[in-house]
Amino acid sequence: MVIELTDANFDEIVNKTDKPVVIDLWAEWCGPCKMITPIMDDLDKEYEGKAVITKLNVDDNPETTGKFGVRNIPTVLFLKDGEVVDKQVGAVPKQVLAGKLEALL
Repeated sequence: MVIELTDANFDEIVNKTDKPVVIDLWAEWCGPCKMITPIMDDLDKEYEGKAVITKLNVDDNPETTGKFGVRNIPTVLFLKDGEVVDKQVGAVPKQVLAGKLEALL
């Protein structure tokens, strides 16, 4: 199950793992964000035990959203050792996101 990331649990989930972390930054009102949701669910199942797949609602978590300077959604961030190493802005096919994740494994 995709982990619901918040400002409060960010450090615990993102900075205390040795696995790559994928963060889907989204909002309830964002149509293209809804297109990414099933893709993130698929990635979560396919990369279970290899990567940490998360979602962060930008409206409810302004601290983390601001920290990464996110201005457009959906934005998918790829982190390794707590640092952003890649990102994708806008809705894209699953293979694009999977390819970026594979590069981190």
